[in-house]
Amino acid sequence: MSRLALGTAQFGLTYGIANQTGQVGIEAGKRMLALTASAGIDLIDTAIAYGDSETRLGLAGVKNLRVVTKLPPLPKAVPDAFAWTHDNLLASLSRLRVPRVYGLLLHQPADLMGPQGLALLHALRQAKDDGLVEKIGVSIYTPQELPVLMALHPFDLVQSPLNLIDRRLVTTGWLDRLAGAGVEVHTRSAFLQGLLLMPLAEQQRRFPAWSYLWSRWHNWLQAVGGNAVGHCLSWTLEHTSVARVIVGADTSEQLQAIVDAASFASNAAGWPPISCEDEGLVNPALWSQS
Repeated sequence: MSRLALGTAQFGLTYGIANQTGQVGIEAGKRMLALTASAGIDLIDTAIAYGDSETRLGLAGVKNLRVVTKLPPLPKAVPDAFAWTHDNLLASLSRLRVPRVYGLLLHQPADLMGPQGLALLHALRQAKDDGLVEKIGVSIYTPQELPVLMALHPFDLVQSPLNLIDRRLVTTGWLDRLAGAGVEVHTRSAFLQGLLLMPLAEQQRRFPAWSYLWSRWHNWLQAVGGNAVGHCLSWTLEHTSVARVIVGADTSEQLQAIVDAASFASNAAGWPPISCEDEGLVNPALWSQS
């Protein structure tokens, strides 16, 4: 079984800073799912917020795959968070054409600290008790969210960004702490939405404030050889506490390249000093403000 998982935001949206082909078409999506199965990847990650991703996945057929999906932020006008959660989950199952999902995450876990937080948590627990969900959890942007969340409930599954630039899940100790507590950890953004795979000039044009990082990265790549995809995956996969590394692709060719690169073992003596904790760089949601 591969430790990779297929992220499917591109199935429902034009997603990613490096995306040049737009939303994945239905037939292209079917080919990518077939490639996923042949590569031993048995888990896919999606979300209600990913446009019509769930619908397209359901049409393509995902009954033989583990599916993790996410609830959107809880609207302020919703009078009953329990019923809202239940209805959204049933709608997701219908779109996906499956009787249950492997994981159900909160896309905005801060909702648990809101006025309907207890009702929301109760709904997640009930979905698990009813057998509609195997694991419940949260999708986070930063490990700073975890102390409050894990004190609130011992979640089964946590999804977090992790890459050569954003190493906070490792450096804070939370990766090993979660795994030690039996929490399944899925990481995303191994390529920082493709930013780490861009040419030096393009990185410097888009994010000039961090030009020194891009120079270090490309100098290191030139010195050690190999390709950026392989090194990015190798760094993430070497952390054995990571259960799954979620990767996205715009085409079957990109996905095949990622699958091939996943078997690459970097023989570099050390990793490049490009770690950064500046939210303006590590959080794609803030890129438009950079």
